[in-house]
Amino acid sequence: MDIERQVRASQVSSASCLQESLVERRLAEVIRAYDRQGDHRTGTTVDAESAQWLSRQIETLSITSSLEPVHLSRVDPDTCCLIIEGRRIEGVPLFDGGFTDSIGISGTFGVLNSSADIGLASTETSLPSGANSKPKSALSEIRSGGHKAIVLLTHGRRAGLSLMNAPSFLKPSGTPVLQVSGAEDEWLHERARRNTRATVVACVGRTDTQAFNVTANVGGQNPDLRPIVISTPRSGWWQCASERGSGIACWLEAMRTISKGNPSRDCSFVAFTGHELGFLGIKNYIQRRPDILRSANLWIHFGANLGAARQTIRIQAADDSLAQLASVMLRNEGIVVDSPGRFEGVARGEASVLQKSGVRYLAPIFSSDAFHHASDRWPEAVDLAVLARCSQAFSNLVLECASHND
Repeated sequence: MDIERQVRASQVSSASCLQESLVERRLAEVIRAYDRQGDHRTGTTVDAESAQWLSRQIETLSITSSLEPVHLSRVDPDTCCLIIEGRRIEGVPLFDGGFTDSIGISGTFGVLNSSADIGLASTETSLPSGANSKPKSALSEIRSGGHKAIVLLTHGRRAGLSLMNAPSFLKPSGTPVLQVSGAEDEWLHERARRNTRATVVACVGRTDTQAFNVTANVGGQNPDLRPIVISTPRSGWWQCASERGSGIACWLEAMRTISKGNPSRDCSFVAFTGHELGFLGIKNYIQRRPDILRSANLWIHFGANLGAARQTIRIQAADDSLAQLASVMLRNEGIVVDSPGRFEGVARGEASVLQKSGVRYLAPIFSSDAFHHASDRWPEAVDLAVLARCSQAFSNLVLECASHND
């Protein structure tokens, strides 16, 4: 009997390993393809082609997909730099601030809140870690300094330029703010102390265009039950392989699981555009469906950096029962959640929209060493083994919630 039990245990273990291997392979194929597409900034050619690609991925599951347009005035950076003591430092303006003409703004260069024409400020751009951490930047204070222009040193966990999102993209205002690499911190602070003359150029073009939310639906056995929404963002700065690619891959895995699982409830899937631009996509999606927040039984949102290398997961959830359910599902796959209780702080990303709306939501999220940085690339930024286990847990969780009849 002992031998028979050992044989059965070996067979189960082999099947489990094979399943994990297949999941890893599918996840890797999705993230690799997403990474190779290029810069996923909203409304660009790459963004449009990526929407078509994602639609085709859905169709391979024998599920009908749709592209829902989101109109916007795209910002196209032209000449964006700081010129000081004959040196030119390239940068990227905040997309929801003011801009300059091609000549720029010239004047004295000093620290923030000084009498200088151009102020020098710093911000922390890395995604905060810890269960109840809050964003560290204070852009409202930076913008209220009374300067004609501002140079903003961005400090992430990696050296180089890491960009800020544009929460007020639809209502841009205020002083032009040029983001530059935090690696210039010491050199620029020395010039600021001496009130050196400088020029800030934040010249951009505008293009009326459209981006797309990608949607799909899997019908449940009982259409009278309140539906579940499963979402993830699909746009961002640079390739964002970990930040966005991993969430998309998990989203597709959940769709695969649901399509084979005969759920009781209808499941609505949506991948949002406009993440970095004030969450344009989720706002458009809700505007098209004014009853969705009231009618949804649950909203599961795959947040940033899932499976990011050398990071831990935290659960953003509307209540303790959801957080505990997610923790159990993750532990079943060998993933430990540091703080399994309900997330008490301000939710990050599109989950903040859900949190404010009062809908019952669950939104897993990882931190990242390469957050909003050009080095967020496949395969270095992703721990594929961790991501596969998380994906299995999330897919099982979605199916579990979609199968409830109460």
